[in-house]
Amino acid sequence: MPWLSIAIAVPLVGAALAAVLPGRPTRLPFALALGATAISAVALVVTAFRFDPGQGMQLVEQATWIESLDVAWRVGVDGMALVLALLTVVLFIAAVAYGVGPRPMTRAAAGLLLLLEGSTLAFFLAEDFFLFYIAFDVTLVAMYFLIALWGEANRRYAALKFFLYTLIGSLPVLLGIIALFLSSEPQTFDMIRLASEQPIAGAGLGASLVFLAFFVGFAIKTPIVPFHTWLPAAHVEAPTVGSVLLAGVLLKMGTYGLVRVNLQMLPEAFAEYALPVALLGLVSVLYGALVALAQSDLKRLIAYTSVNHMGYVVIGVAAAAATGISAEARELAIDGAVLQMVAHGLVTATLFFVAGFIKERAGTRDLGRLGGLFRPMPWYGTLVALAFFASLGLPGLAQFPAELEIFLGAFDVWPALAAVTVVGIVITAALFLLALQRAFMGETPEPLRGLRDLSRREVIAIGPLVVLFVVLGLYPALALDLIDSASWLVGG
Repeated sequence: MPWLSIAIAVPLVGAALAAVLPGRPTRLPFALALGATAISAVALVVTAFRFDPGQGMQLVEQATWIESLDVAWRVGVDGMALVLALLTVVLFIAAVAYGVGPRPMTRAAAGLLLLLEGSTLAFFLAEDFFLFYIAFDVTLVAMYFLIALWGEANRRYAALKFFLYTLIGSLPVLLGIIALFLSSEPQTFDMIRLASEQPIAGAGLGASLVFLAFFVGFAIKTPIVPFHTWLPAAHVEAPTVGSVLLAGVLLKMGTYGLVRVNLQMLPEAFAEYALPVALLGLVSVLYGALVALAQSDLKRLIAYTSVNHMGYVVIGVAAAAATGISAEARELAIDGAVLQMVAHGLVTATLFFVAGFIKERAGTRDLGRLGGLFRPMPWYGTLVALAFFASLGLPGLAQFPAELEIFLGAFDVWPALAAVTVVGIVITAALFLLALQRAFMGETPEPLRGLRDLSRREVIAIGPLVVLFVVLGLYPALALDLIDSASWLVGG
């Protein structure tokens, strides 16, 4: 069975079917969205059982598309692609369970969620640059409408800024793809061949220009400072599910591209620029944490912590690309970077959910107007505290082993940079503890005393995410055994 193709195709077919459902409010759109997402999840779980860790790219499914250009439907998995695809379906199941827009779920909401899911999976599983680029751009369209239709007061401005920034970022990626295609012999869009043959080898001017084209596009998507300015507005104005999917899944497309393309296909050029890229990662770590510390809006605070946490990923990838790093440290750095993608996806999605929960009840996310929430909402308060501790990297929770591996890998090649990076953890701990004190401790203001605690729908949406980031914190080998970077890092 072509399980990977099924995982991608079922949500896309579901998105098309959503358009022909009855227009009157029914539960059919919700049932369609949940059913399609569940089938996609089952296909990827089957793939995980068939997957052989340490064997590089495998389970490739291929069908000719445009023969004259060697464009084909090529999808496959290595450890990184598999864990990110699994993360994607987990977060989409949570998103569908929680819902977006009016309830019951509308046809438009179901269709856009499924379009976003199918295109995201196509991006992570693509082994053909033609499919890779199409999926990269289609995700922008789906997220644009999710923000513009169901976001907050300034949703149209935020949606337009998100779309234009990331569309502009996709253009240098397209130029880089064309350069790789024209340099290959025979010419091909096959990403497996391009990673193996590396038609633009070395670190000369041509390789540097292609590297920088890809890097700028993926840096905007990640986002890395100074390409991050679209992110806070998009998160603050997006609906809860839009923020969950943007932080949990779409930001990973940038760092995934850095590994899949820049690191695998242009390793010598990346080695040349490894330190400047790592320094940009360090700036993102410190800037994101410091600016988050100054925020009073809970959602904006979480958005800036995403800049901080994705900076760690960039440092890990850059360390893996550097010359002079030992094989053991390289494996630690890249394993930690990929694990951080997964951990950040789970933890930050949880944080955006809880920010949405309090806005629905209290009508605000302003920490200055909240207080004493532990009394009326003990379960909610406990959940928020756990998510805060996970995000600041507390041992026993998922981001701790990821960040530890990144630090150990980076320390082998840049000890001073790795030492300064630790400051970001201290600032992050301070900002989350301060937010916890302001919102949950002390006296409860009169308007907040009657707030209800977590609902069943909210627990169903968020419960699996909490379980996963606790399990990965206690037993990170569950993901690391799949990631198994040693083979695919060198183009296997």
